Amino acid sequence: MNLKKIIIQAGGKGTRLEGLTKNKPKCLVPVNNLPIIFHIFKQFKDAEFTIIADYKTDVLTKYLSVFASDYKYKIVKALKKGTMSGIKEAVSSYDDNEPFMLIWCDLILSENFAEQKLLPLDTINDCIIGISKDFTCRWSFKDGKFVEKPSKDKGVAGLFIFKNKQTVKNIHEGGVFVEWLQTQPIKFTELDLYGTKEIGTLISYSDNNDNNPKCRPFNLIEFKEDKIIKRGITEQGCKIAVDEIAWYKKVKSLGYKNIPKIFRYEPLIMEKVQGKNIWEYDCLTKSQKQDILKNLINALKDLHDLLPPIKSNMEDSEDNYINKTFDRLSKVENLIPFAKDKFIKINGQYYKNVFFNKEEFIEAVRKFYPKEFKLIHGDCTFSNLMYDTFNMKAILIDPRGYFGKTKLYGDEDYDWAKLYYSIKGEYDQFNRKKFTLDIREKDVEFAIKPNNWADMEEFFFDNLPYVNKQKIKLLHAIIWLSLTTYAWEDYDSICGAFYNGLVKLGETL
Repeated sequence: MNLKKIIIQAGGKGTRLEGLTKNKPKCLVPVNNLPIIFHIFKQFKDAEFTIIADYKTDVLTKYLSVFASDYKYKIVKALKKGTMSGIKEAVSSYDDNEPFMLIWCDLILSENFAEQKLLPLDTINDCIIGISKDFTCRWSFKDGKFVEKPSKDKGVAGLFIFKNKQTVKNIHEGGVFVEWLQTQPIKFTELDLYGTKEIGTLISYSDNNDNNPKCRPFNLIEFKEDKIIKRGITEQGCKIAVDEIAWYKKVKSLGYKNIPKIFRYEPLIMEKVQGKNIWEYDCLTKSQKQDILKNLINALKDLHDLLPPIKSNMEDSEDNYINKTFDRLSKVENLIPFAKDKFIKINGQYYKNVFFNKEEFIEAVRKFYPKEFKLIHGDCTFSNLMYDTFNMKAILIDPRGYFGKTKLYGDEDYDWAKLYYSIKGEYDQFNRKKFTLDIREKDVEFAIKPNNWADMEEFFFDNLPYVNKQKIKLLHAIIWLSLTTYAWEDYDSICGAFYNGLVKLGETL
């Protein structure tokens, strides 16, 4: 389907999605690790997109300017109400005989939609209308007519392909688009949209979104009986896999026992652990949590001592703690509300913006650079730690395998800070979007759903080897600040990570 012009109707407040659109427009709501509008972008990579915006247009504009540089798009501001608003302006620049598609922003088309073969529009008399087959629509299309009656198998899904702009030359500047189509002599050929999803309500969002992802969008994980197969599916995923496999090979060669049994490295095939990720154990007694946490700490201690330490590399500490942090923050500085203010009011208290105490921040971090590097995991959050309930031991998975440019080795306190990130920071709940963010006119309110491990903070520090508590807390703040662009697929996560990082930083400095 070689469409070069696509109009995305992204106006409207998305009120049926409730809190998901409190801070952002509906088209930026993430579904399966990708904002809805990016699902359309990816299907038609070479198309020119015209996005009709209304609610939170400034957020959309800033977000796309940072993260949509690979696509050709422009934004048209809807000046009136209704699904017709903005279409007249959107088509005004099109050539007279240029076909185009109009699609509602809450549709996620089937994976093979763009590959479908349609008759060239100049060889048929009709335009094309997408008909729902998997979800109910308010309007129906029956016997060539639009009927205001709900339907699941004859529903007007919100996808139209027009032969050219002359077809809609009489369109109004506002109002309901389908009501206007009722009055027009436009003939449509039906296109059944099997496999298409509509993310119009909170229920449909929950039904069609994996709120508990097993991997990041650059990886693919398959479960086959008692085995797990993990592959990188993007350039980034393949690059990460190289370091991950190198780490597994190294620790296995050293006889390390706290990893899954590995059958093959390319692709990575491992034994399925008889247990769950640590964050999934959400109903434990204090004693049970202490036993598991001690097991985790001992597993990491054993890892750190597997090899003799090496001399640290200051450049790697600088890159990991300062350069990476501010590179990521500067990328989203213009996107996050209040990021230009010296102080930001979060949960009723003012915190100094890291952009305004950068030198103080850098000076504090540099005091804690390590003198030696040890063998580390590099990303030991609860999501990357499992507890084998059959053998009663901790299992480390998904290692990062590097620190700055140094492979395998790094600052051992970074591992402890990552673990603290899950214990006290509630990261794993945040990662699963179990948080609330309310960006208001003058302040911000933010809360993460508790994971019921925060009461282990004192026990955690009491069982660490010679650790500096202030350093761990400072690194914890850095990790939150660095998360801002790593969690790029969700606007709320970007902002939430920034605000939470400022809170943690304020509590530490």
